Amino acid sequence: MNPEDHKASDLACAPGVARSILMLFAFLGVVFGCAAAAGYITAQSVTTWYVDIIKPENTPEAWVFPIVWNFLFFLMGLSGWLVWRKAGGLEVAGAAMSIFVLQLMLNFTWTLVFFGLHALGLAVVTNLALDAAIGLTIYLFCRHSRIGALLLVPYFLWSLFATWLSFAIWRLNA
Repeated sequence: MNPEDHKASDLACAPGVARSILMLFAFLGVVFGCAAAAGYITAQSVTTWYVDIIKPENTPEAWVFPIVWNFLFFLMGLSGWLVWRKAGGLEVAGAAMSIFVLQLMLNFTWTLVFFGLHALGLAVVTNLALDAAIGLTIYLFCRHSRIGALLLVPYFLWSLFATWLSFAIWRLNA
């Protein structure tokens, strides 16, 4: 296959502009929908139970979390969209998208376990599973879009920090 044929096949697989924009908003909508549901659960505890538990000295101020999480959720949505676009569809990137959805579900589950159930030890276990799912998502996304995979690195690093923070909170309140 000569280079011109390769470019023509890339164009044939590329989604239309309108569909691409619609899918970008769909990815952002799904990700921020999960964020909103988790935010609702968090809001129930963040000004009551969470205030009273013992936290390590280097716990970020409360205002930091929504800023960081909104940025990370934006990167997640953009990352998923880039992989979808580069792969040429959800079916092609099926394994990567399945793990992407799994990590979103684990992200929500951590919020439910930590802020909803106040089960600190189980929250640590959930966070470890989330870390593994994010790492696997990055690995699988790299097969389709290196940029899409790299956009998840800040999320992975923040999740590792959140795992440490969850562990420290669990140990301090056990």
